[in-house]
Amino acid sequence: MLRVGIAGASGYTGFELLRILRAHPEVVVSTITSRQQKGVRLDDYYPAFKHCYDLVFEDTDPGKLAASCDLVFAAMPHQASMEIIPDLLGRGMKVVDLSADYRLKDPEVYGKWYSEHKTPELLSQAVYGLPELYREKIRTARLVANPGCYPTSVILALAPLLSRSLVDPASIIADSKSGASGAGRGVAQGLLFCEVNEGFKAYKVGEHRHTPEIEQELSLLAGVEITVSFTPHLVPMTRGILSTVYSNLLPGVERADIDRAFADFYKGELFVRLGGDNLPHTLQVRGSNYCDLGWKVDPRTRRCIVVSAIDNLTRGASGQAVCNMNIMSGLPAQTGLEEAPWQP
Repeated sequence: MLRVGIAGASGYTGFELLRILRAHPEVVVSTITSRQQKGVRLDDYYPAFKHCYDLVFEDTDPGKLAASCDLVFAAMPHQASMEIIPDLLGRGMKVVDLSADYRLKDPEVYGKWYSEHKTPELLSQAVYGLPELYREKIRTARLVANPGCYPTSVILALAPLLSRSLVDPASIIADSKSGASGAGRGVAQGLLFCEVNEGFKAYKVGEHRHTPEIEQELSLLAGVEITVSFTPHLVPMTRGILSTVYSNLLPGVERADIDRAFADFYKGELFVRLGGDNLPHTLQVRGSNYCDLGWKVDPRTRRCIVVSAIDNLTRGASGQAVCNMNIMSGLPAQTGLEEAPWQP
């Protein structure tokens, strides 16, 4: 059995990891940590786990994690992860980091959108954990940077089009809507029930921290530097992301070329489901590691519109992290992730 630890297990991504790993046939969760909840039983903090786990939150000590685990999920806030990951790697551990600390390859870009990077020497070692793009590198990685939720939805929507040069890379607009769980479990006025319920708003327009991550990966796919217009929205639901991504077709490109690109790019991929004209709904993927994609070609504007649906906590965070763990550990990628989505 693979012994895993979860550093920062008290948040929503920690909960989702524990939910998924409870049914994983090759894993035992040996250690959970939380600096704020140290000494508290997991099933007292999250009663949903009564009769599921007999675990107590411990302090986040890399030495203790290394002694009890083979692999660690770092489900900690940005900048907190980089405080423990170098120590874990130095002790021979494998790490899947769910923060943004190792997603961006350029430390100056990280500094612009977050803060000064304390361990830039590790950035070249980290593999971006989107299996459809980097599966072979993930297999041999010791540090995987788990992608952000919005970037996952947008990158998967555009990868077939950019890799085949079917759309103008200067024309990309990504319009995304997320459930409130994407902001985490912390208390904030803008996330109170009365502030969110029956409302719908855009936020961090032109300045969301996921923007450089999206641009980095799309630029690598296209082979040219890409700048996107990315606007996130908060919708009154608990979980899920629906991204609508617009791009202009290049001359001579037709609908058949788009259909062929998606079919070829995602052939054999278990966790990307193609709907074509049948555009996806967030309920189709709720609680699952699937990304559902649908698309239309508008002949009047010569524009391709791709709609991408994921669960922000599963495919956008913890489910993808478990998939990366599987690949890093030589297990089938789908192990522990084959539960059907929840609908309704």
